[in-house]
This record gives sequence, C-alpha cells and structure tokens, in this order.
Amino acid sequence: MNEGHVPFLLNLPFLFFYVGFPNHFSFNIHTYLLSLYVFRLLLLLLLLLLLIIIIISYSYSYSYSYFSRRYLNSVSAVSHQRFHPPISPRFIMSNYQVDDEYMADEYEMEDIDDDDNMDYELHGRGAGSDSDVDEYDYMSNKLQDTSAAQARRGKDIQGIQWERLSITREKYRQTRLEQYKNYENIPHSGEGSEKACKVTNKTGLFYDFRQNSRSARSTILHFQLRNLVWATSKHDVYLMSHFSVFHWSSLKSIKTEVLNVSGHVAPCEKHPGSLLEGFTQTQVSTMAIKNNLLVAGGFQGELICKYLDRPGVCYCSRTTYDENAITNALDIYTTPSGAMHFTASNNDCGVREFDMENFQMTKHFRFPWPVNHTSISPDGKLLIVVGDNPVGLLVDSRSGKTVASLFGHLDFSFASAWHPDGQTFATGNQDKTCRVWDIRNLSKSVTALKGNIGAIRSIRYSSDGRFMAMAEPADFVHVFDVNSGYEKEQEIDFFGEISGTSFSPDTESLFIGVWDRTYGSLLELGRRHKHFYLDSLI
Repeated sequence: MNEGHVPFLLNLPFLFFYVGFPNHFSFNIHTYLLSLYVFRLLLLLLLLLLLIIIIISYSYSYSYSYFSRRYLNSVSAVSHQRFHPPISPRFIMSNYQVDDEYMADEYEMEDIDDDDNMDYELHGRGAGSDSDVDEYDYMSNKLQDTSAAQARRGKDIQGIQWERLSITREKYRQTRLEQYKNYENIPHSGEGSEKACKVTNKTGLFYDFRQNSRSARSTILHFQLRNLVWATSKHDVYLMSHFSVFHWSSLKSIKTEVLNVSGHVAPCEKHPGSLLEGFTQTQVSTMAIKNNLLVAGGFQGELICKYLDRPGVCYCSRTTYDENAITNALDIYTTPSGAMHFTASNNDCGVREFDMENFQMTKHFRFPWPVNHTSISPDGKLLIVVGDNPVGLLVDSRSGKTVASLFGHLDFSFASAWHPDGQTFATGNQDKTCRVWDIRNLSKSVTALKGNIGAIRSIRYSSDGRFMAMAEPADFVHVFDVNSGYEKEQEIDFFGEISGTSFSPDTESLFIGVWDRTYGSLLELGRRHKHFYLDSLI
C-alpha cells in the first residue's frame, strides 16, 4: 500500500505519540512505519472481534426466539391452517416445495392468546424438536414407546408427562376444543350441520390400546388428504414418512423402507403406456395398499405402482398434464372376475380406472368439479364420487352415469367408504359430519355423525362390517358399533394431526398415524374380546 494514501485517523495516535514525547524518543521513520503497521493490525483485530461478538449475540437471540416459537406451536403442527386457498386448494399446494420447514410453517397452530405457556410447558423448556433432547429421543425410541402395561399403570399413551407440567390434560383438551379452527371452503358449514347430527353413547370400548411406537412417524404432505396409513395384517402396516414409504412390523418393532421417491424413480418392467423415464422427487399426496400392490399418487398427477413381493417399481404413469393435476385419492379393488384394478381421483375433475393385470387405463370419467375421493361398491357396480361440491354422487361404475345425487352435506367432502354388505355407505365432509346412506332410499342420509373439532378426513369399515372408524383432522378417531345403528361409539382421544387410520384385514388391529414434531408416532389398538381368562397367560 502507498503510504501517501494512509488515512489521517490511522496515523493520528502515532503522530501524537512522537510529537508529545520528543525528548524521550528519537524519531525514526522505519520505527514509525513499523509501529503504524502494528497499530493497524491491532485495530483490525479489534474490529473483527467486535464483529464476531455481534454475530454471536444475534444468532443466540434468533435461536432462542426460533426454538421458543417451535415449542409454543409444536403440539399440533397441522392445526389451524393459516392460508386460505381459492376454489382449488390442492392446486395451490402443488406448486410448493415440500420440506420440513414447509410442513411446519404451513401447519403450525396459531398462538393461543392466554395459553402460550401451555404448549411451551407441554413440549419442554429451552429448545424445540430439533434440540439435543429430541435427537436423544430419536436414538432411544424404544425407551420413548408406550406399552399397554405402562398405560394400565397410568402412563400417558403418548408419553406426555402431564404431572411435570403446569397444565392438566383436561384443561389442555378443553382449550383445544375451544380454539381449534376447522378449515372450511364454505363459511360456517360446521355450525349449520350440528342440528341434524345424532347424539351417541360414547361409552363403547371396542379396541384396547396396545402400543405407541415413536419409531414409526408418519408425515402429512397435504392438510386435506389423510390416507397415508394402510395395514395389511394385524402386525404389518405401511405409512408415508417424508419421501419414503415404510413398512412397520409391530411384532418386531422394525421399520423397513419400501419405496423412496426423493430421487429418480423409473419402472424396471416394460408395459404399454408406462413412462420408462419415470419421475424425479415425487411429492406423494396419497397412497393405497392392498393384496401386495402399492400405488402412490403425486401432486403432478403421477402414479407409481409397486408389488411388495417384487423388487423395483413395475409401472409409472401420469394421469394428466393439466396444471391442476394432484392425485387426491386411490382405491384398489378386485373385480368380480378376479382382476386387480384401482381408481385414481384427481383435481382435474377426472376419475380414472386402471387394470393392473394389463397395466392399462380402462375408463376415464369426468365430473363438474375436482374429485376428492371415490369408493367402489363390493359388487363393483356403483361408485361413490365426492369432491369440491356439497352434493355427492352415486354413479354407475361401468358408464359413469349418475344414479343418484346425495344431498345433506354443507361443504366439500374428502372421504367415503362402503359397508361390506354393499347396501350402505358413508361420506365425510368439512362440515364436521359423516353421513351414512342406504342405496334403497337415497332421498336423505340414514344418520349424521358429528366430529368434535374438525372435518371428517378419513372413513374405514372393518372387514366384518361390525365397526366404522371416522377420523377428524386431529386428536380424535371415532369407532362406531354399526350393529347398534351407530348409536354406540368409542372415542379415541390423543393429541396430534392424523395422517391416516386403518383396520387390519382380520379386524384385530386398528392403526392410527399421528403427525407431530415432538409426539409423532403410530398408535396401535387391539380388538377387545371377552376372553378374560386368557389374560393370565399373557
């Protein structure tokens, strides 16, 4: 550097030093320059130290604020959806990148006015779910699981230590009931539906708590689509976790990855119409599993098919290249001839049927509004169609022609299911009700069943037709005794968003996926039998 350009302020201390003490020091230009460089170096080091202190202070303040916010809002990460999409919310969502922060930001619970400390106490003090404590939880999931024996001794089924908190479970439940905001496309639909709902007896006890597995954490990609848990036996269940489908063995407590779509996925078999180039980083919105067939649907209309007893993916297809293409629901079934088929319900107003014997699309029906869910009758002749319209449809599965319109719901529907007898079926709606219909008289529903806090997002019948399970967006799954005319129910009460529910084919198990940053898990319940003498052998 040229000394003629040295700033005056940097030289000032040395000029004062030499001018102020001429009798004690002899002025030497080389000594002066050396001292000047040393001073500059010290000054720069001081400035660097101050900068480091400022950065550390800012980072600490941001970290404290961030983690405090995460804890305050962590109990129900998907509660109180804060955005209000236009007519087709799934189209809006399909344009978003999917990651943990998206899930957290989009689904966090709004701040509770007078109860901020409640969530803070519930999830701990000083850090969020990404803290060392939570990492320790991941490494010691077996210690965090809850067994039936522990629950009988009084342990909370989700492992929440209420006795160490400043809030009781009862008070927190009451606050959730009062302040949870149900998402509605038609304003106040939940209020208008209450009058028609049946008052039920909630003393039923059909399924006993068996275990809560923290290792099997399912996630939710879209807040309105909750069909991401499927049981294939009383000990085997499949669930979606981020970009992977996992198999969970409740008998061995082992989780195994079955399908990973975070990278490139392409079919290893050649079939007409299959996209050999496959897909990259598919955002899975829904899935279905039955008879060893796994079908996953994506935000851009992707369909990925895999047989669980074969390596690799067998078939890839895109239902549509329409911008509004999200796959809302999938239904796998066996035709009367024994062939394996499935239907895909899409946001482009289409319902498509695929034959998995020949890997071809066999039917394509279009409707006036986006289709959110379909279910085919046990005999394969009728199809329930519900979507972005309060009026549902019952259509001929061969021609697609409307057989009857279903009037009664006040908002958009996202769930449907047939009773195994083929005479009755149920539909779930954002007006907080599940309506049961009889095909012999479709002028009105047989009964209307009410949820506690939100829309009915999932409906399942047990294979023997004895029970129907309906799931709300969070906290509650209701199991009804069909033989009692749906008058007797068991209310399963917990905390967290519900990613899906599934009876095992033999009806012995009921699985519930719970999505929450801190208490995410898989709840397993076992069917209650009146063989109490066998308890002594367990």
